[in-house]
Amino acid sequence: MSTTHSSLDVRQRSTLAMQRSHGAASGLLLVLLGAWGALIPFVGPYFHYTFGVTVPWFFTYDRLWLNVLPGAAVFLGGLILGPSANRASGGLGAWLALLGGIWFATGPVISQLWRAGGMEAPIGPPSGGNLLPLLEQLGYFYGLGTLVIALAAFALGRMTMRSVPD
Repeated sequence: MSTTHSSLDVRQRSTLAMQRSHGAASGLLLVLLGAWGALIPFVGPYFHYTFGVTVPWFFTYDRLWLNVLPGAAVFLGGLILGPSANRASGGLGAWLALLGGIWFATGPVISQLWRAGGMEAPIGPPSGGNLLPLLEQLGYFYGLGTLVIALAAFALGRMTMRSVPD
């Protein structure tokens, strides 16, 4: 009885095991993008790269919901994915990062539901002339979210595919 149980454990371990390199690069990039997404609203004003409030390190609940929490999810997902040698934990990290990326890409639009008093958006208007607001929207939300979604989806694909060295 114990031999069949141990052979089952070996087979089960072999199906979940993977090389650490499968998620290493994606994990590292997701950690960097998560840190960027969570910190840019606080340090961006130093470089005139901001939404609404132009004071560095100014906390608002909109920044918490639209930047810090999805940034933390992407950061944590990258930390879980990067060194993982297990498909289950690597997949969990990739899914967590994917959800953070989806929120980066959709959060500003969804936040229109909680706007108050006729404000354009809860996060405030982007600063600058013509080009800077475009770069701010891409760097804070839409481009960042799309890049995170692409990296997390790529990592999820690598988690689900078994290669010959595995």
